[in-house]
Amino acid sequence: MDKTAPLIPMEDFFRNPEKSSFKISPNGNHIAYMKPWKTRMNVYVLDIKTNDETQLTSSEERGIYGFAWLTDERIGYIKDDGGDENVHCYVVNIDGSNERDLTPFENVQARIINDLEDDPNHIMIGLNKRNPKIHDPYRVNVNDGKMEMITENPGNISEWMTDHNGKLRVAITSDGVNTSLLYRDSESDNFKLILTTDFKVSVSPLFFTFDNKNLYVASNRGRDKAAIFEFNIDKAKEDELIFEHDQVDVSDLIYSKKRKVLTGVNYTIAKNDMVFFDDWREDIQQKLESQLPGYEVGITSFSKDETKAIVVTYSDRCRGTYYYYDVIKNKLTDLGKISPWLNEDHMAEMKPIEYRSRDGLTIHGYLTLPKGSDGKNLPVVVNPHGGPWARDSWEYKSEVQFLANRGFAVFQMNFRGSTGYGRDFWEISFKEWGKSMQDDITDGVNWLIDEAIADPERIAIYGASYGGYATLAGLTFTPDLYACGVDYVGVSSLFTFMESMPPYWELYRNMLYEMVGHPEKDKDLLASSSPLLHIDKIKVPLFIAQGANDPRVKKSESDQVVEALKSVGIDVPYMVKDNEGHGFYNQENEFDFYREMEKFLKKHIG
Repeated sequence: MDKTAPLIPMEDFFRNPEKSSFKISPNGNHIAYMKPWKTRMNVYVLDIKTNDETQLTSSEERGIYGFAWLTDERIGYIKDDGGDENVHCYVVNIDGSNERDLTPFENVQARIINDLEDDPNHIMIGLNKRNPKIHDPYRVNVNDGKMEMITENPGNISEWMTDHNGKLRVAITSDGVNTSLLYRDSESDNFKLILTTDFKVSVSPLFFTFDNKNLYVASNRGRDKAAIFEFNIDKAKEDELIFEHDQVDVSDLIYSKKRKVLTGVNYTIAKNDMVFFDDWREDIQQKLESQLPGYEVGITSFSKDETKAIVVTYSDRCRGTYYYYDVIKNKLTDLGKISPWLNEDHMAEMKPIEYRSRDGLTIHGYLTLPKGSDGKNLPVVVNPHGGPWARDSWEYKSEVQFLANRGFAVFQMNFRGSTGYGRDFWEISFKEWGKSMQDDITDGVNWLIDEAIADPERIAIYGASYGGYATLAGLTFTPDLYACGVDYVGVSSLFTFMESMPPYWELYRNMLYEMVGHPEKDKDLLASSSPLLHIDKIKVPLFIAQGANDPRVKKSESDQVVEALKSVGIDVPYMVKDNEGHGFYNQENEFDFYREMEKFLKKHIG
């Protein structure tokens, strides 16, 4: 193993993939994927027999977010305008003809409810055009764009679900604090209430049983860790336990559409794990893993008859390679690496770690050391995740590898409130922004110092969204711990953040009040946790980046910090991109951001 890695150009880490997101058509004759055209990700399709490639989309302002096969001849894709999150749903034939915007409305957000793969002429879309706060379900003709509302959202439904025949039969309501499960036998019936729980108790429907009578759910009712059950609709209770794990929540259940059987579950402890219930699927996995040793192996899509599939391999040091797989012949055909210009031997290893918080919790995380380093007395970038109700996982991350290549250790931690570790671990984060949630980050930094991994004089903190908030909180509430910070689309005031939520978050407002704090009842708490109100404590340089169209963390969140710090003479480089939202998506903007970030970190913790 070579000692250190050569210096790799920044652009190589953040360039668009050569190709990505491969999916096979239902009949198995074509493969669709995304690749760059004029530096924007667009959709292409490949004829497997002739190897002919057709470009289906030509989006120049902004790349496509994602796509799906609707029929063997037609593909649906989604994009927004400049990161405003008002997603439109488009369709196009695989020869490039009959392209249309199915949702050609101003300031309306489309959400795909179901692509209705057994109904070649329709998809089901949620639209907030009647009321910006809620989405009504529509059945939309993918050929001519005609749409009909299936039922009117009474004002509190946050999610819709169909059965295996594409009929809309389940709805989830929220008043922000209580969640209810509604059900109906058919689309001509009225929805009836089956179950109400407070939002901390989750009975999440995954999909219907194959006879369309009951549901499979991930439930933490009466337990700490969510497990998978068959849910009896008549009795409104969890019947047979399908799978549970004592360390983590389990919510990812996989099944065969063709054979109508459950095939297994996915869950994450430090790395992704799979358990199979189905010999056929397990046998495929073993065959693939024996041909592709040293990688995580997943199947992203099967043809309808399950004789052909798309396989992806990945690791912490490899962004991924896609293969076409002939199941019957057990034959793999290489479709290409996502980033073939990156040599994985030059990438750093992401190691799972754990440490104790000051109040005795076990906090799990990941530490990436620069390749070839002795792991001692290093400059460190502390990188708390966004969400905050999300988690970091063991995977390839471009920015982590970029920073490690520049000689920085990168430290990620799943502080309290991170999801996947059960209900208790999540709930103890409520109303703890800037308090014990931040202490978990601080305790991790002190652990790095105690282990002599970190040079105490050269520690930076960097994060996006909630991670941006944690950056500001770190510089404000522990001003001696960090040498500098990078705040990317982060919340600076819990008051203005609460005031400026997008309208379709309205159903969750009361829940956010309970999880973060109420602007009037918890005024003192929110004031004590808002970095903006303690800006005089910041004494080290801070680099801020923000998208002008961000609907979640408004640009004013960043503006107010920059103004306050400039007024007391702190160095605050500030990058705003007019054509971006909650995080940068266009390649040239990513290049600008990471170029500036590198200069900034080199200058302050180099």
